[in-house]
Amino acid sequence: MVDHPALTVVCMKWGTLYGPEYVNRLYHGVRRHLPRPFRFVCFTDVATGLEAAVDIQPLPETGSPVTADTRWRKLALFRSGLAGIEGEVLFLDLDVVIVDDLSRFLEHPGRFCVIRDAELFRPRWTRRWFRPGREAFYQRVGNTSVFRFTAGAHDDLLQRFNREHDAVVAGYRNEQEYLSDHLYQQGHLCFWPAGWCASFKHDAVPRGPASFWRDPQPPEGAAIVVFAGRPKMSDVLAGRGGRWYRRIGPAPWLVAAWTGEAGDD
Repeated sequence: MVDHPALTVVCMKWGTLYGPEYVNRLYHGVRRHLPRPFRFVCFTDVATGLEAAVDIQPLPETGSPVTADTRWRKLALFRSGLAGIEGEVLFLDLDVVIVDDLSRFLEHPGRFCVIRDAELFRPRWTRRWFRPGREAFYQRVGNTSVFRFTAGAHDDLLQRFNREHDAVVAGYRNEQEYLSDHLYQQGHLCFWPAGWCASFKHDAVPRGPASFWRDPQPPEGAAIVVFAGRPKMSDVLAGRGGRWYRRIGPAPWLVAAWTGEAGDD
């Protein structure tokens, strides 16, 4: 038997936007697709309905007056000693669907690994032409729907946020931009290989008029399907989310992966 180092899978849930089923099904998705022991922690202010296998912890504070602003809430995860977590930490947003083995996310080298945000959206050619500096910045911004780090290793970015929070809030739109730039300047930022985390809208839904006669298909090579922008995951699971210019047909493979019908626990 291989002796793996400590691993904690973490998610966050606040308010009532996401019900307990999102946490429970995320847990079971990890259990189906991760063939090694792990601790599953949910930081939340509403614990009702969560399964016993979920380690429920109170929402952590950033220590800054802007803690209540949800754009910055994830920064509290970098506090040293948080909930007794040690070793490697894999964070997953609630609005993702796991469709394949997660082992690759633990084996990939890098001190802080995250999705490249630009890979979840269509290229903005006007920004490339007219704002090349801003485009270069966006190319090194991570999407924090899925990221991995070592517990306590980046407490300095939280300390800086508290020390310079007025300047940080004024200079960055959200925690994604701030932590990406901070870690990039330190040489610690690393991106997952393209396609591991796929956009449902851009990688599963056929482009243009083809969406009106072809249904969404599982993105080839993806382990996690991410919902960046619109449609929201809840809309797609309910059979909604299309637009006049883009149909979103049924995606039974996605529903099966989320509910667990695609495989036994």
